[in-house]
Amino acid sequence: MALNNKKEVANYFQSDLDKNKTEIDSLKSEINKKETEVNRLYETYINEAEGTKGTMKLGKGPVFKEKIAKHDLAKAELDTLRKNNLDKIAEREKKAKTLQADLDKKVTDTQPIIDGFDGLMARINALGKLPLIPSLFIMLLFLAIETSPIIAKLLSPKGEYDYKLEDLETALKATLTQDKYQRELLVKTSAGMHDRVYDDISQDKKLYDLQRKKATELLEIQANGFLEKQKRTL
Repeated sequence: MALNNKKEVANYFQSDLDKNKTEIDSLKSEINKKETEVNRLYETYINEAEGTKGTMKLGKGPVFKEKIAKHDLAKAELDTLRKNNLDKIAEREKKAKTLQADLDKKVTDTQPIIDGFDGLMARINALGKLPLIPSLFIMLLFLAIETSPIIAKLLSPKGEYDYKLEDLETALKATLTQDKYQRELLVKTSAGMHDRVYDDISQDKKLYDLQRKKATELLEIQANGFLEKQKRTL
């Protein structure tokens, strides 16, 4: 993600950087082209003076003076061109540094956002972007690391801790089973006792007569109330 971010930022500044570099290369090319011309004129008037080319006459005659004048003029033009172009190159190189500084600052400013993507999900996403074989190998490696303690425990013989743990588990299981049985027996016994108590109460004649008397009184009150209500409607 950091590389992609840097690439995107670089692309944003790329047009200005390319334009600036092209201008610098063009200014340097002008200097090199003029230097080549001056060097060629220098060789021409030297060869003329030596009599190896041109008029093939040794000495500094009129042709020599004409050629050295051309050389001196081109040399002066080169000096002027070099001075002007070097100033322009320095200016554009300074601009290039500014552009590079802006690019680096932009990369730095966006970096904290990228630094937040370093959690588990980011790693899972990164794993998904790997080729199949490396991704499968890493998955199997993590699987082996996670399951190795369980496999080692299953393959190892029982030790003192295992027997103590088994003793605690069986003791707890026995206690729970006993408590459950006692609760069930208590409920069953209590229900039986209540059934006998209420059965005995239902056989008590005194309670029966009292209940019959109260029911009779209630029925009489209801009948009288109904009669009074009917009279009011007449």
